[in-house]
Amino acid sequence: MEGNLLVAHGGGPTAVINSSLYGVITEAKKHAQIKGIYGARYGIEGVLKEEFIDLGREPQENIDLLPYTPASATGSCRRKLSDKDYPVLLEIFKKYNIRYFFYNGGNDSMDTCNKVALLAGESGYDMKVVGIPKTIDNDLEFTDHCPGFGSAARYAAISAMELAKEVEALPIHVIVLEIMGRNAGWLAAATALAKTDTVAGPQLIYLPERPFNEEEFLEDVRMWHSKTKGVLVVASEGLVDANGVSIADTGLVDGFGHKVPGGVAQALSDKIINRLSIKSRAEKPGLLGRASIPMQSDIDREEAIGAGAFAVKAAVEGKTGFMAAIRRTSSKPYSYEFELVPLEKVANAERKFPLEWINERGNGIRKEFIDYCTPLIGAPLPKYAALSKISVPKL
Repeated sequence: MEGNLLVAHGGGPTAVINSSLYGVITEAKKHAQIKGIYGARYGIEGVLKEEFIDLGREPQENIDLLPYTPASATGSCRRKLSDKDYPVLLEIFKKYNIRYFFYNGGNDSMDTCNKVALLAGESGYDMKVVGIPKTIDNDLEFTDHCPGFGSAARYAAISAMELAKEVEALPIHVIVLEIMGRNAGWLAAATALAKTDTVAGPQLIYLPERPFNEEEFLEDVRMWHSKTKGVLVVASEGLVDANGVSIADTGLVDGFGHKVPGGVAQALSDKIINRLSIKSRAEKPGLLGRASIPMQSDIDREEAIGAGAFAVKAAVEGKTGFMAAIRRTSSKPYSYEFELVPLEKVANAERKFPLEWINERGNGIRKEFIDYCTPLIGAPLPKYAALSKISVPKL
């Protein structure tokens, strides 16, 4: 089927979202039936405004740099479409002869993608629609993991390693590291990869899947401080108590009506200072944790490129209404393959961190997750010196 291709980004960017864009462009150029290769400026908003860029005419040197470029090269958005928007989209697709549409995003983006596919089918407009997964939160169902997670997990793990060395070097205080993840604790759990032994930091890790208990938290901090003096605590930004109330609430909502989390590290540090009289400070990598190219996982980049290319191949073969998912075929050695999952299964479904991978106390991560996550962060984590600290006899 001859026609033009349109690709758009939705939601928060990652370190490899442009890698998937590279995969789409590179694969599309191999198929003569794809005439134009367009990118929407700022996601679905760009589609509604008919603001497109001609990716097929982009200099090759720019295309080659995409896998090593952070954020979104075409722009993204957090726009929740209304029912009246979809017919407008369809008319725009027809106007520009868009026959292949790809939306790269998370849960909400896959919902948009699914609705576009259904409307095209119901209207008799022959357009192939395939979703490309993307999220650092790793919370999409029916895929082993999401492109973007591996790189963000690597950043989180190395950040935890560095802060663990910080509290070892100046063992008089507690550092609370806040990690992104609105409702799912996958990324905060990745800091467990930093632990070199049972005593080394991070000593405490708290995920939103387990209700946060303030008294137990303070007891845990007190115990570890008496033992190691320097303590590293990792807290997911989406922590809630037993009543579902956020530990820290910005009072803001995004374009999809989701609460915007943040401030957990400072809130917990304040509790440590005020209730335990222990020096504490908050650290929050925030957006740096999802944008860093130096921390990019080579496996993550490879899979993101592959997901984009696989989506185009599937569409050219006539598939529509699917998401390009990753299926793990082996963990040791790590191997994977791509498969198609119906968008209707993925749309708005949120995969939480498995409770069985959290320790009984709710403040640590079990080995099963370490085995799951280690292949996804790419190259081995750095090794830091641990001096033998042989004492010189006092004179």
